[in-house]
Amino acid sequence: MREDLEKVIGGHPFLKGLTPHHLRLLSDCAMKTTFNAGELIFREGDPANRFYLITKGEVAIECPGGEKGSARISVVKEGEVLGWSWLFSPFYWNFDARAITTAEAIFFYGTPLRAECESDHDLGYELLKRMSEVMMRRLQATRRQLLDLRFK
Repeated sequence: MREDLEKVIGGHPFLKGLTPHHLRLLSDCAMKTTFNAGELIFREGDPANRFYLITKGEVAIECPGGEKGSARISVVKEGEVLGWSWLFSPFYWNFDARAITTAEAIFFYGTPLRAECESDHDLGYELLKRMSEVMMRRLQATRRQLLDLRFK
């Protein structure tokens, strides 16, 4: 069972190329999970102590909007990562995440992973570098959305 999880983790695009040692460390902090369509995965302002590799389905990243409802910022799909706030102080979610469809994911406990990153700087650098790449792609996508809205 643990070997299967390690294989899925090692084959996920976000973690592809990590050392076997790092994959073992990650699998020790991981478990499979499923979210039903419409289920809230995390809420803005709550403590961020985890992240997810999406293995099936789609998840919306939303900005709560009060009486007008939430605004969808982006959609995270199979092969992508969800949640970076666990890695950056003050460790609170900046958005909501909600399953659009039934979604399967690998859940990682971020708190012990942060401790591993502090003691294993190679692992910390790899995760920080990869999360930063995701953040930059999403920031650019949001920028393009805002420009599209402005010029419509």
